[in-house]
Amino acid sequence: MVKVTKKIMLQGTSSHVGKSVLTAALLRSLRIRGFSVAPFKAQNMALNSAVAHDGGEIGRAQAFQAEAAGVAPSVHMNPVLLKPTGDSLSQVIIQGRVLGTMSAAEYHAFKKQAMGYVLESYSRLAATHDVIVIEGAGSPAEVNLRDNDIANMGIAMAVDSPVLLIGDIDRGGVFASLVGTLDLLEPCERELVKGLVINKFRGDKSLLVPGLDFLEARTGKDVLGVVPYFDDSAIPSEDSLSLESRGGHSGDAAVRVAVIKLPRVSNFTDFDPFKLDPQVELEFVATPDELEGAHLVIIPGTKSTLSDLAWLKSRGFAQALKEHLGRGGMVAGICGGFQMLGRTVKDPHGVEGGHKEGEGLGLLDAVTVLGREKKTFEVSAVAKLGADFEVKGYEIHMGETIVKGAPFSKVLERNGSPVYAPDGASSADGRVWGTYIHGIFDNDLFRRSVLASLCDGGEALRGLSFEKAREGAISSLASVFERNIDMEKVLRIIGV
Repeated sequence: MVKVTKKIMLQGTSSHVGKSVLTAALLRSLRIRGFSVAPFKAQNMALNSAVAHDGGEIGRAQAFQAEAAGVAPSVHMNPVLLKPTGDSLSQVIIQGRVLGTMSAAEYHAFKKQAMGYVLESYSRLAATHDVIVIEGAGSPAEVNLRDNDIANMGIAMAVDSPVLLIGDIDRGGVFASLVGTLDLLEPCERELVKGLVINKFRGDKSLLVPGLDFLEARTGKDVLGVVPYFDDSAIPSEDSLSLESRGGHSGDAAVRVAVIKLPRVSNFTDFDPFKLDPQVELEFVATPDELEGAHLVIIPGTKSTLSDLAWLKSRGFAQALKEHLGRGGMVAGICGGFQMLGRTVKDPHGVEGGHKEGEGLGLLDAVTVLGREKKTFEVSAVAKLGADFEVKGYEIHMGETIVKGAPFSKVLERNGSPVYAPDGASSADGRVWGTYIHGIFDNDLFRRSVLASLCDGGEALRGLSFEKAREGAISSLASVFERNIDMEKVLRIIGV
C-alpha cells in the first residue's frame, strides 16, 4: 500500500512573524497526539546552522524543530540552505553539502534546478512520516520573486499543501499585512490558505474581536487563533537581527561574558546557555571599551575569518584582549574565532575571496590554512581545561589548523564513527583556548567549570541544565499554542 502523508504549511506575511517557533509548537502538538511528524523548509537563508544526523548542514531552526518533533535532524528537512557571505553573495548548500557561491541573480536562475532537490527531499520525508509540517520563508507575496518560487507557494502548490497564514501583531499593521498578502496572491494560491493566525499578541483579546470579525468577513478565511507573545529566549534564532535582544543581564550575576559582535558572525546560538543562566550577564559587544569588567571574552564563529580578523584589529580589539588577559580574564575562540587567535590565517585558494593571508592575534601558537572543502561533523570529544570533560557538539569549518603544543580536546567520534583527532589549542595556563566544536557550552559540566574558574574564589555555581531548559521551553510553547489555537480545525485542515 502506498503511504499517504498529510501535510500543512505555515507561511508568514513577512520575515520574523514567528513561523519557525509556531512550526515547532505544531510539531510537538502533533507528536503528543501520536503522529510521526517531521519539519520541512525548502529554502532557508540563515547564518546559524547545525549538523544533521546524516552528516550535512541544515538551518539551526530545522534542527530545533526536529527536536520538537522527536526525530533526528536530516539534511532533507532543509534541502536548500543559503549562507550570506557579503557583497550580495551566498554560499549555496544543497542537501547538506556546499554546491558553491552564487550571486542573487545566479541563484535565481538556479532555482528551477533547486526545485528538483526540494521535491526529492520532501518525498523522502513523506515516505517515513505521517505528517510533514512545512515552513515558508519571508512572505509569499513577493511578486518580483514569484517566478521559480521554491520557498512558499511554489512548494505548497507542488505538494498540494494547505496553508496557514501568520501575521505579527507586535509590529503593528497586522490586519493590513494579512489582507494585503492575500490580495497579492494568485487565486489558486489564495485557495490553499485555509486559515489565519495572529501571533505575538500582548493585551486584552476582547479588544481584538472587531478586527477578527473584519478579517473573516473581508477575506473569507477563518481566524484560527491569537497566540500571545511568548518568551522564546531558549529557542535558537536564525540570524543576527536577533542579537540585539539576546543578551541577558542580572543584578546578582557572578560572571560577565562578552561575545564580540563580528560583522559576519555565525552560529551565535553557541552562547544561548549563558543567556538562560541567571548567574551570567551576557553581552554582545562591538567596541573594546565594552570588554571592561568582563570575566570571559569570546570570539565567535564567522562566515569570513580574514575580513572579520581585519575588522577586529582595526577596532583595537587586539590590544584590548591583551589588557583583558592582564587583568586575569579568559579569552576563548569558537571555530573562526579560534582561527583568529593563532599566529596566521592563510587563504591560498581564495575561499573567502578577499585577503590571501592575515596576521592573527598571536594568543595561540597555531597556523590556519583555509581549504575548499567544508567539514561537517557531529562530534564527541574529551576537552581538557583544568580537568577532563566529555563534550558533544558539531564542527562546521573550511580549513585545517596546525597547533604547536597541547590541543584543547581530543575528538573521539565523528558522525558516529570512532576517530582520535586533536582539536583546538590552549595556552599553558588555560586562560586562552580555542576549539572547532560548536555547542561546546551546551555541555553543562564543562560550562559550569569554566564559569566557576572565573568566579572569586572559584566558587561552585548553581547548575543550569541547558537540555532541560530547552525541553521545558518546547513544552511550554506547545502548551501556549494548544490553548490559543483551534486545534480541532487545524487537524481537520491537515486531514487527520
